[in-house]
Amino acid sequence: MEKMQISFSPPDITEEEITEVADTLRNGWITTGPKTKQFEKELAVFMGTNRVVCLNSATACMEMTLRMLGIGEGDEVITSAYTYTASASVAAHVGARLILIDTAKDSYEMDYEKLEAAITERTKAIIPVDLAGVMCDYDTIFEIVEKKRELFCPANELQKKIGRVVVLADAAHAFGASRKGVMCGNAADFTSFSFHAVKNLTTAEGGAVTWRPIEGVDDEELYRQYMLLSLHGQSKDALAKTQLGAWEYDIVAPYFKCNMTDIMASIGLVQLRRYPQILARRRQIIGQYDDAFADLPVTVLCHYGKDYSSSGHLYLVRVTGKNREMCNEIITRMAQKGVATNVHYKPLPLLSAYKKMGFSIENYPNAYALFENEITLPLHTKLTDEEVAYVVKSFRECLM
Repeated sequence: MEKMQISFSPPDITEEEITEVADTLRNGWITTGPKTKQFEKELAVFMGTNRVVCLNSATACMEMTLRMLGIGEGDEVITSAYTYTASASVAAHVGARLILIDTAKDSYEMDYEKLEAAITERTKAIIPVDLAGVMCDYDTIFEIVEKKRELFCPANELQKKIGRVVVLADAAHAFGASRKGVMCGNAADFTSFSFHAVKNLTTAEGGAVTWRPIEGVDDEELYRQYMLLSLHGQSKDALAKTQLGAWEYDIVAPYFKCNMTDIMASIGLVQLRRYPQILARRRQIIGQYDDAFADLPVTVLCHYGKDYSSSGHLYLVRVTGKNREMCNEIITRMAQKGVATNVHYKPLPLLSAYKKMGFSIENYPNAYALFENEITLPLHTKLTDEEVAYVVKSFRECLM
């Protein structure tokens, strides 16, 4: 087989997306406007939720949610030690104390016993991570927060209405996933998605947040709060200000600037129309990999089970009996064959920022064990069957 060049995760952009963006550029409204609002509505229909807010990143979605909940100094926010920095940095942004939980042994999910033990009267939010597109066990997470309800000390009206620790899903990888018949977006109190260039559905940069109905809380009021938080605290957005004589506005607080633009939403509208086919193709590729690696000394993340279906975002492989140095050598050999691979993830306690906060990898042995022999193979909808076969052949050769 002739040498190929296989990118790790290029965006799947067709002429349809290009045409939609060109239409936006021609119509004169390129920032937050009608297409962003339409994208929000179509995302809500896709997930079966009442309201969706689109912002410029999943990170902004999580941070604005923490701010809307009034979480800050003196509070604690819990997340996994095995994730990308965004799951944890948002807690630091709002001034809360970050608590990291080790994964369960040989699992990409938090150790739920350790999660339960970590909840105190200062805990305000848990950020579970739907790694690679597989949803966490939200039934267990909600059992834990309900069990700890008496410890909860609400700090604002929204917290009071919820009445317990808030579950804010980092579903950056998991748009379109489901578990026990529940679509991602409906499982946690709030759910944040990423539409970054490497994600299944992209808007170049971008993200969305949705939520389950909260008793006594108006969805439209929550939406309005997100709009204020993401547009400088301005009482009227640019679209509303275009109405005749409607220039007048107020600034209710010195908030932030993290809105989505109509250029970004244009890409997303087309990607969403194509998304069922995107998910189906990812499932095909995962099936091809799973079949091809069944006889190898590797463990792969199971994306599909009897009661759950992944979004198929990342193909995580753990190589039995190898350490990080050996796996890095495999990555180098794959690159020499033209195949780009990656590692998901370097646990947060190994990174300088989190070391400075006092975290030590010695306290997270299961997360370290996952990282030590993990290699992520290319998984995207630009791959042809021939290219998938080349990745398989290259990986088998590099393992020898």
